[in-house]
Amino acid sequence: MSESKKSKLIERLSHFLLREPEDREQLFELLKSSYEKNLMDADSLSMIEGVLQVSDIQVRDIMIPRSQMDMIDISHPPEKFIPFIIQTAHSRFPVIEDDKNDVIGILLAKDLLKYYAGDDFEIRDMLRPAVFIPESKRLNVLLKEFRGSRNHIAIVVDEYGGVSGMVTIEDVLEQIVGEIEDEFDFDETEDNIIQDTDGRYRVKASTEIEDFNEYFKSKFSNEEFSTIGGLIIHAFGHLPKRDEKITFQGFKITILRADSRKLYSVLLEIDTPAKTV
Repeated sequence: MSESKKSKLIERLSHFLLREPEDREQLFELLKSSYEKNLMDADSLSMIEGVLQVSDIQVRDIMIPRSQMDMIDISHPPEKFIPFIIQTAHSRFPVIEDDKNDVIGILLAKDLLKYYAGDDFEIRDMLRPAVFIPESKRLNVLLKEFRGSRNHIAIVVDEYGGVSGMVTIEDVLEQIVGEIEDEFDFDETEDNIIQDTDGRYRVKASTEIEDFNEYFKSKFSNEEFSTIGGLIIHAFGHLPKRDEKITFQGFKITILRADSRKLYSVLLEIDTPAKTV
């Protein structure tokens, strides 16, 4: 970019910034105006808006509810919970006592290497301290604490001290930058439906219902929804979060990717022959 173009860009940006907004709504309008005038791209606008919004969002708004938490019972031997760890593919797991059902620590999946190495293994010695936070904590405060403590997970407690859910640093960052992809995500060039080696299927939420029906020989109606994602959201009755599960019309469905705005992909297992809806 030439010096003259840089100067004009700085001049235009300064012009907009000098119009000091009086409240947050005006600030958002100013940012949108900057985007419309090509002073920033859509991704930058989305991230700036996300940064401004995290101070208004509480942990309870994004946490994974206790009923959907993948936890390990410390009374179980490794050979019992390791298959569960492999299946869920998380890197960190809250650990509970079977008699109290309270979270007593966090187990990192990588610490199980000591078990496979044949070393003396006592799960209680492997646990990292659990961090407990209230449901009302603001995300901007939590993110600062995550960065300071280098923790990646926090257990959320209600006003009575009971565990109500959990939240990870990824959950917080996704409110700013959008969904963070992982090893379960589709490449843009991949097909909409992919069969895994275990017989289950990864399906993009954007898959047209007509294509879904043709692949699985099902008979879902596309009169109300055009994509399988719309049909699944309707079945849940809300925009589901990652790892939420539902059995629907002959299919066992687990959410693979979703954020606060959109469903991206699901893991599907055939249960019984699909029925017409």
